[in-house]
Amino acid sequence: MLLNKLRLASVTAVTLAALAPAAYAQSSYPGDKPIRMIVPFAPGGTADIIGRVFAAQLGKELKANVIVENRAGAGGSIGTRFVADSAPDGYVVLLASSSTHGTNPAVYKHLSYDAVNDFTPITQLVTVPGVLSVTKDFPAQDLNGLIEVTKASPDKYSYASSGAGGLGNLAMELLKSTTGARVLHIAYRGAGPAFTDVISGQVSMIWEPVPASLPYIQGGQLRAIAIAADTRSPELPNVPTFKEAGLANYEAVAWNGFLAPKGLPADIQKTLNEASVRALKDPELQKKLASLGGTVVGNTPEEFRQVIAKDTTKWKQVAQQANISLDN
Repeated sequence: MLLNKLRLASVTAVTLAALAPAAYAQSSYPGDKPIRMIVPFAPGGTADIIGRVFAAQLGKELKANVIVENRAGAGGSIGTRFVADSAPDGYVVLLASSSTHGTNPAVYKHLSYDAVNDFTPITQLVTVPGVLSVTKDFPAQDLNGLIEVTKASPDKYSYASSGAGGLGNLAMELLKSTTGARVLHIAYRGAGPAFTDVISGQVSMIWEPVPASLPYIQGGQLRAIAIAADTRSPELPNVPTFKEAGLANYEAVAWNGFLAPKGLPADIQKTLNEASVRALKDPELQKKLASLGGTVVGNTPEEFRQVIAKDTTKWKQVAQQANISLDN
């Protein structure tokens, strides 16, 4: 019996010794190991810029090295799938967007991830309003006029988007279904060529986030009709919101958020959320995000999960009504 007790004590001691490093590693997260923040889009875009300025401040809050890694392709699906497949240890995280977790689930028939169930929400970082702009010589001066002009001449006018199934495409289809406007869709491979053809007058209008549209509006190449935000943009103080223009229930907002793979331990989720919220309160970070037309959010994980669920549901309804379905 004494021998059995000694054996049991020995096994217990070995087990505790084996568990101790793991417990310590988790409680000391992130420790010396770098955190990889995956941005599922190419360098230089708005999402990439937001990811980098946020990662720098998050690293200061965590006292860790947060490395931005671009994994672009398939509308953000490649990098997003990579994070979904990663270990839920807090060392691989995602800079998500209203594309990866809003419009992509709505339009892709065979999307390689579940926007809600394959991830652990940390916080929504920022919202970025979109703006509807028209050519300089478009015959209407305001939103009501635009709607009436397009109804009177169905499909005579067209709108450009930076890609089929993207936010600009779905936001315009939502506008059409809400108001009865009749405008043809012309899809481009990127915002650059889309803006080029609108500015030249080949296409009548475009819906894009404020940061992309602002230089052309301020330069007089385009005329802003309405902005999709609760309040007017400081950069475009004379442009009414869609609500002010008469569409009280029209919501179409771009956003970026912070996610981890599903199964992330609750204590690491809490650490990342609290550090993120602190980071988003930094005045310099807020100034940089404001320069991109963004409004800081910093909500709870559950609130962010509800944003994703609401967006996917809304855009699926819009895509179904407009018969938009893609393969990636």
